[in-house]
Amino acid sequence: MIRIYQIMHYLVDMFNTIYDWWNIVMNSERNPLKNIQDLHVRHLIMQILAWMWCIIFSLWIGSIWVFGFTAVLHLLLIFGIVMTVGVFEAAKRKPSFFLRNGYHTPSRSRSIWIDGKKVKLDDDDTGGEHQ
Repeated sequence: MIRIYQIMHYLVDMFNTIYDWWNIVMNSERNPLKNIQDLHVRHLIMQILAWMWCIIFSLWIGSIWVFGFTAVLHLLLIFGIVMTVGVFEAAKRKPSFFLRNGYHTPSRSRSIWIDGKKVKLDDDDTGGEHQ
């Protein structure tokens, strides 16, 4: 029973060490980049470092194809993150950006047809099934 306890204690220590080292390198709140006040610049530097290591590991493995594959995946990941941050920032700074002329959902129809005839709606009606 003592042997299992020692192994578990060793594994927990190893996990904590890996976690701490990960945070020292990858967490910009804990690594030396925390001294850069502008979050955008800090993020850019982290991205440049990520690209650098991507290139280093690809060359180390000895294949430019590995670099191409990982570069494309990094681009997709970065694009997704940038788009998400952009949408969140737009929602925070200017929520009206997502509304058009008082009409909340562009996919809703602005015309109603009854018995093959178009029914004119009030111009001030914002539409929608919940109105």
